[in-house]
Amino acid sequence: MAQAADSIRFILNDTEVAVSDVAPTATLLDFLRLERRLTGTKEGCAEGDCGACTVLVGRLAKDGQGGERLIYESVNACIRFVGSLNATHVVTVEHLAAGDGTLHPVQQAMVDFHGSQCGFCTPGFVMSLYGLWLTNDNPSRAAIEKALQGNLCRCTGYEPIVRAAEAAARERPSAIFDPITRTRDAIIARLKALQPQETIVVGKGEDCLIVPADAAGLATVLSEHPTATIVAGATDVGLWVTKQMRTLNPVVFINGIAELQRIDRTEAGLTIGAGVSYTATFDALSSAYPAFGRLIDRIGGEQVRNMGTIGGNIANGSPIGDSPPPLIVLGAAVTLGSKDGTRTLPLEDFFIAYGKQDRKPGEFVESIFVPALPAGDHFAAYKLSKRRDEDISALLGAFRIALDENNHVRTALIAYGGMAATPKRAKAAEAALIGQRWSEETIRAAQAALDTDYQPINDWRATSAYRMLAAKNLLMRFFLESTGERAQLRRFEEVA
Repeated sequence: MAQAADSIRFILNDTEVAVSDVAPTATLLDFLRLERRLTGTKEGCAEGDCGACTVLVGRLAKDGQGGERLIYESVNACIRFVGSLNATHVVTVEHLAAGDGTLHPVQQAMVDFHGSQCGFCTPGFVMSLYGLWLTNDNPSRAAIEKALQGNLCRCTGYEPIVRAAEAAARERPSAIFDPITRTRDAIIARLKALQPQETIVVGKGEDCLIVPADAAGLATVLSEHPTATIVAGATDVGLWVTKQMRTLNPVVFINGIAELQRIDRTEAGLTIGAGVSYTATFDALSSAYPAFGRLIDRIGGEQVRNMGTIGGNIANGSPIGDSPPPLIVLGAAVTLGSKDGTRTLPLEDFFIAYGKQDRKPGEFVESIFVPALPAGDHFAAYKLSKRRDEDISALLGAFRIALDENNHVRTALIAYGGMAATPKRAKAAEAALIGQRWSEETIRAAQAALDTDYQPINDWRATSAYRMLAAKNLLMRFFLESTGERAQLRRFEEVA
């Protein structure tokens, strides 16, 4: 077996594999189907949208008491790169049934409740429901629907599948019938043994993939390969490969770096490591800024949230990224690391122009600091998209105000995504609010000022006229919710 320094090592179902001859952008889906002939995992959209390729990936995470726990998450194999799998446990649909052919309760429930017709999407549904089955023995209908946000079925309809999920939850056989439950302790031990102690390099020259063991190793790698593509979750980068056929060499995978997985909460605010997934940061963000938590629930499906990271959403610099506008109005700062040390700057200053951020060669996003929301400040974020769930934003607005004792606006922060080449504050609209009475008349003036702040473009997601009208309407919505009975109940944090 190749040494850890030149191979990606992980467990596939019940077999340990070492891959020392793999392209930097090889996907897990192709590896499963073409190399291992595990064809139960299907290719549908090849962009993380339909869920037909869903598998579970288990990883070790800190348990808060100095130990480690094993977490299994559903992911899209079509945009998950093999290079990101070191020290993980990949579970496919073939692993669920017992050796004698007895189906797992989730599989049997899909049969009993007629949850499959053509069957193409069924393995993906089974794996998403299996992930839910492992973590929730009494899921609500809402929890089931959330677990299935990233799975599309075009012929069966969702009601039989939901009923199957409810029935499977009631079936709790002894651990021997479940492949993960019965081997959990052994898998933890095996994954600990696979943790890298040094940087892994697969390939030669620039045509390679690199997996640093720690943040210091990452800084060293980027000093040697300043133009390398850094991959955390690959929820966007994966499409560069599957849809745009881009060459990204070399590729540096950072999802296994422990220092980038931290979440620290103090009275001053929340520090989120660049490698923390949306799923992992959900509880902390929801607790501190509930509107933000509800926004995360609308970022992709469960598989995308399990892979995607806020750090990656920022580093990518997309003008329609969901997290930058609310982070900007909350006053977030981004810390960049490199071999020369770290530097911190306000997040709004990080975005320079379309496709250009204030990140020097050799630097990487290390963490994001989000200040605590001052008592009395009103904060909201609204996302508009063609579909409610699992869709890219046409427009996203984030708002934060503080009022004085006379109901005048003391501070105002407004930022939009989808209105300019970068996530951008509406400074003219803010100026129209500050010092004025918090009233509909004042909001009308601020709405008019948005014409000075932005000149949105037309594209297939929305027209310029729609974006401007919607931006103005969201500002009015924020005002109405902050002054009405509904706002008192929701604490000004309702998300569209």
